[in-house]
Amino acid sequence: MTITALLGTLLLSACATAPVPHDAPISSLRLIGEQRIALKQEFQGTSVGGLSGIDYDAASDSWVLESDDRSEINPARFYRARLDYDAQQFRSVKLESVHFFTQANGKPYPNLAHARLEQGDQVPDIETIRVDPRDGSLWYGSEGNRKVGLDPFVAHADRDGRYLATLPTPAMFRVSKEERGSRNNMTFEGLSFAPDGNSLWLGMEASLYQDAPLATPEQGSVVRITRLGRDGKVWGQYAYPIEPIASKPAPGRNGDNGVSEILALDDHRLLIVERAGVENAEGIYVNHVRIFEMDTTGATDIATLPALAGAAYVPARKRLLLDLEKSGLQRVDNLEGISWGPRLANGRRSLVMISDDNFNPLQVTQLLVFEVL
Repeated sequence: MTITALLGTLLLSACATAPVPHDAPISSLRLIGEQRIALKQEFQGTSVGGLSGIDYDAASDSWVLESDDRSEINPARFYRARLDYDAQQFRSVKLESVHFFTQANGKPYPNLAHARLEQGDQVPDIETIRVDPRDGSLWYGSEGNRKVGLDPFVAHADRDGRYLATLPTPAMFRVSKEERGSRNNMTFEGLSFAPDGNSLWLGMEASLYQDAPLATPEQGSVVRITRLGRDGKVWGQYAYPIEPIASKPAPGRNGDNGVSEILALDDHRLLIVERAGVENAEGIYVNHVRIFEMDTTGATDIATLPALAGAAYVPARKRLLLDLEKSGLQRVDNLEGISWGPRLANGRRSLVMISDDNFNPLQVTQLLVFEVL
């Protein structure tokens, strides 16, 4: 494995020496270090890449890394890995196994060219994964495919990726032939269990058509963050305001900003990763990634609002925790996954992020470890 290590020593703010309670406010994040996985590294007959989701499995002290490969390079899959780090350094990443997701029919997910949509095949675009705190099973979100009429979905699988069930999700997220509902490739990007494990938070990457235009360098946007029971019943839904794109794309090029992952803190606070990709004149994307804390206290429950455009509502509050461009990193890539890790020896929590390289030689797969202050 070709791995480049970067040990971060930047302290973003002063901190107390005693451990803090789980629900205490986060003041900042201190970068401990970085590791990278080589482009298209071969592992057990697969090409490693597109790692857009990560979660820690405390029972086995291992990590689950999910690829968003749409079964085009290899069937939709996830990896189990070991991360070796402490409060002083991030030493290594070691892949241990690969597992393939299956559909309800027990077969691996096909790619679009081989899918039998009329027979109920789903085409995978898996962007987020979580380990069930109750039994170690897996929950994952896929973005669907608006172009061929496939809705986004959240599925439940066993520890090895075998299909168990599909979680009912609100009808407003279905795709439509009209400009309503979910946009293509901008749907279920974030998933997180509440700390007690009784509910899940589901995060959209971008706005529904009827809610707001997409973010621009001049204007932000809004997405829906939904809390669901294990049976799919909506416990609450809140509007999260997205920042404007942090820089302007070159003329004729693209730029966007959206939610790439969420992570619950307690019943009303979540960490939100906003990831912007901005294309320069050469067609190369520059990423701007920021971590915000979202607080739903006092926000309007918008679950019954069919459209946010023109509606009166109070959005969730947010505050910036970390701008990754100011963390001391040499580069910030397409960071799409975030997870709590085990507590450090000093009692503080660790936080891990991972980037999706899109199997692109101009990008990298980077894993970052932070100390939560």
